[in-house]
Amino acid sequence: MMANSRIDFQDNWLSKSEFAEVNDMVDYGLNDRVAIITGANNPWGIGATTALAFAREGAKVVLVYKKIFRTFDASRMDKNGADRYYGANAGTAEVVESKLKEMDAEYLVLESDISNEDAVKEIYSTVLEKYGRVDILLNNAATDDETGHDTIETITQTVIDDTFAVNVRGSILMIREFVKHRGDYGRIINISTDAAQIFAGQITYGASKATLEALTRSIALEVAPYGITVNCVSPGPTQTGWIDEDFEKVVIPLIPMGKLIQPDDIAETILFLASKLARMITGQVIKVSGGKAL
Repeated sequence: MMANSRIDFQDNWLSKSEFAEVNDMVDYGLNDRVAIITGANNPWGIGATTALAFAREGAKVVLVYKKIFRTFDASRMDKNGADRYYGANAGTAEVVESKLKEMDAEYLVLESDISNEDAVKEIYSTVLEKYGRVDILLNNAATDDETGHDTIETITQTVIDDTFAVNVRGSILMIREFVKHRGDYGRIINISTDAAQIFAGQITYGASKATLEALTRSIALEVAPYGITVNCVSPGPTQTGWIDEDFEKVVIPLIPMGKLIQPDDIAETILFLASKLARMITGQVIKVSGGKAL
């Protein structure tokens, strides 16, 4: 199995000076806030990048992840593609943790399964014991089918159950506990996909994300009286390590702005939605897709 700390990976994150320049003198009001981020073990991923963005704003970050074991060739992890992506998701969050250490950030790392109700309760119990509250939840963890059985002609009960268990049930359970333990500040951000409404070839994955978008709107109405906002970010094709050069040639022409979305593009949107500046934005699904799938 891979050792993330020894991987020479491309750094997708802004430096402190670059981040300060991009954000100028904006105060997001996130200092000392506590943010739970699921699906945070891929060092090239949205979860990891967002964790670092929060840490730069002075937030305490909780990385939650589950190792997903899929066949990969560790010798091919030096470049983008399925092997890099599968290998990263099969590993721990040690690379992300090392970045947080370099930043002298406050953080907690939890290996857990959000599709399990008892595990979700334990996540919150651990976080509350350490930090006393939870202010922000990013539902980033997701799974899809790698067997090619996610079409209407090949779909299996296992694919349906496994996909919805994480993408829908897990997200709902995480939100329920967040609301149950709410404090004086509440921001929930769900991660969908720009093609959620029409995702031929990955019908269960797409349907699970469309469900998450519907949940975003419904739950936003339920929790608005508590001052909690609930929003959803729907990324277009994002370079989280899985898009190889050949696939780039296929997908980039589908993006009107002519380039792949980067994890930073998503993280900066999440940062805003989690901030005090977005206090009256709720129930929204925001596509960060460079114009794709509008």
